[in-house]
Amino acid sequence: MQSESLFIEKEDYKLHLKHFWTVKNAPSVFLVHGSIEDGKIFYSKSGKGLAPFLAENGFNVFVADLRGRGKSTPHPSVHNNFGHTSAFEEDIPDFIEKIKDNTGKEPEHWISHSWGGVHFMAYLAKNDAPDLKSIVFFASKRDIRVQNLKKWINVNILWLGICTLITKTKGYLPAKKYNIGSADEAKDYFLEVNKWVRSRDWKDLRNGFDYAAALQSKSLPPILSITGAGDTHTGHPIDCKRFLKELGNQNNFTFKVIGKNQGYKNDYDHINLLTHRDAKDDHFLEVLEWLRD
Repeated sequence: MQSESLFIEKEDYKLHLKHFWTVKNAPSVFLVHGSIEDGKIFYSKSGKGLAPFLAENGFNVFVADLRGRGKSTPHPSVHNNFGHTSAFEEDIPDFIEKIKDNTGKEPEHWISHSWGGVHFMAYLAKNDAPDLKSIVFFASKRDIRVQNLKKWINVNILWLGICTLITKTKGYLPAKKYNIGSADEAKDYFLEVNKWVRSRDWKDLRNGFDYAAALQSKSLPPILSITGAGDTHTGHPIDCKRFLKELGNQNNFTFKVIGKNQGYKNDYDHINLLTHRDAKDDHFLEVLEWLRD
């Protein structure tokens, strides 16, 4: 397996795209991370994770660092602010074009973790993807309605309360400093994402464009949505299933909970659904089969 870092130079920022491959003309897979994280949710320095796993099994894999995350610079600060629409109106189109330059066509498969799935689908609501054959969601939801103690503590009190106060005070969310995420978040991005998380309607905050309605009028590619049985609030099965329903709940959508009761090795949570050492011998095999079908 080989890897390289590709960069997209813009006027005020630079985007990073990590590329893994064994055969460059293999089917391409585009991976996008979620909030307060970067592309390393899909790979480690030692060559482990979903992205290397897919490359070793015959796929041409591209992992994004959305604006300000990972090796995409500059990072969020009081002087570097941007909204969440930058991800699906600017960054994702630029990444897709970079992949097309590398392979000759747009990526054939999309994989997301958590909020990355919302970015993917918001992009797809307004754009065509002629080469797209399938989508895989890892714990992707659009809003959070599940009710339990961990949700109230971690979402209502910590995220929507304390983190919002910190973000407004400091001008950005220093998630790494406070050990609540692997990447810092820009002020407007954080606040705008939270408005979508709390809203029953999936509409543009600027002009009211209805993303759900637009997607439900489209014939979407097959979607595999999986989440961990141990994910108590950030990707709870109730919320992940509702995201599929919001997209139109087509016959080619498949939803799975990954846990011991379902025959898997562990009750995976929001993060170790992708990072657990057992994942490659457990549900990663099902993802591989899904991409090959």
